[in-house]
Amino acid sequence: MNFTHIALQVPTLLLPRAGVDLTQWAVVACDQYTSQPDYWAKVAACVGEAPSTLRLMLPEIYLGAANEAQRIATIQETMQRYLAEGVLTPQPPGLALVERETARGRTRRGLVAALDLEHYDFNPGAKPLIRPTEGTIMDRLPPRVRVREHAPLELPHVMVLIDDPECSVIEPLFAEPLEPLYDAQLMLNSGRVRGWRVDHPLLIQWVVEQLSRLADPVTFNIRYGVIDEPVMLYAMGDGNHSFATAKIIWENLKRAAPDPVAIMNHPARHALVELVNLHDEGLEFEAIHRVMFGVDVAHLLAEMAAFCAAQGSTLTVLDCPSWPAAQQAWRERQTSLSAHVVAFLSSGRYGVLMIDQPSLTLPVASLQAFLDHYLAQQPGSRIDYIHGEDALEQLSTPPGHIGFYLPALDKSDFFRTVIRDGALPRKTFSMGEADEKRFYLECRQIG
Repeated sequence: MNFTHIALQVPTLLLPRAGVDLTQWAVVACDQYTSQPDYWAKVAACVGEAPSTLRLMLPEIYLGAANEAQRIATIQETMQRYLAEGVLTPQPPGLALVERETARGRTRRGLVAALDLEHYDFNPGAKPLIRPTEGTIMDRLPPRVRVREHAPLELPHVMVLIDDPECSVIEPLFAEPLEPLYDAQLMLNSGRVRGWRVDHPLLIQWVVEQLSRLADPVTFNIRYGVIDEPVMLYAMGDGNHSFATAKIIWENLKRAAPDPVAIMNHPARHALVELVNLHDEGLEFEAIHRVMFGVDVAHLLAEMAAFCAAQGSTLTVLDCPSWPAAQQAWRERQTSLSAHVVAFLSSGRYGVLMIDQPSLTLPVASLQAFLDHYLAQQPGSRIDYIHGEDALEQLSTPPGHIGFYLPALDKSDFFRTVIRDGALPRKTFSMGEADEKRFYLECRQIG
């Protein structure tokens, strides 16, 4: 069932057959723990030889490895094998209602559906119904394309936000007597996930009607205080680059298709996602911190001062005796209206960076602009994006490393900011900590 006007498809999901251990089956999104090989070693130990989504995706910590091509080939072979051996069982067409309990006591609710890539465009300035919320880095797409382009299955870790303050789309479904789909504890103390089938025509009609209400152009323009602005119904929450990868593959299929009409019914036209209400009480925006590797810290800070000066800003470096002292100094300066404040730590050095009279809107934008400039000048350095304070501290203190501690984005004005200003700087926010991310569980056939 396709509802093109709201870019929604009711998908045919594939779930593990009875008897598959879902704790071993479900694995966290591939773009997490990208500098922590010990985490992925623990995942492999937990899975053992059991059927698992670990065999169906490539953790990004292994991107660029010498055996990357072999890993990808093995993934695609395993997908074919799981289909041939009946490890995955087709479900009747329907949505999946999801409740995720995290180890931190939060409960997040969502709805698994497929979205129409014809209504998505990641090019700067585009204003489709489905929009990216951060700049798409084209260099990050080719390895993702290699994983997906010949894959017969997709596994969603993409979470897409809807702005539904009245909680009219997802939340009412929890009052319905729905058939359970799964109930599993997640590995490595990551909480629990439960799912229910949503396939009754009246319930699907309810979802479609409520999404259509949110997509009404008049209501949309009034809500956000804009005039003749194209509707943004869906905003990418997690998985921006994975969704962009699906778009590239879909466009490639269309260009190569001998029949331009028939190709429009290809399953790769849609991509599986979990819809999440921005106003869900269990949804928290967390900061994404930065760690630079292979740097001379004093040189980097001097270069940052010069970069800020060239932008018409002034950088002040406040050194502190310890990391807790730097965090406290950072907190005390968060109310500054004229400066962007970022805490930092490295081997034996802690402090706060204050960028006075910044030229950009968000602290993360000021920092990222410099880091992009610095990396272009220092090919021996690299960056990673880190969830959680413990991981930041662990990765930032070895010699030649420096970590930057950033504030979380206020979610209350999120849609309005994207509608008015366009995509945010990449890795501006995170929907929860790393272990709260979506775990692969449902699959869908795309080839």
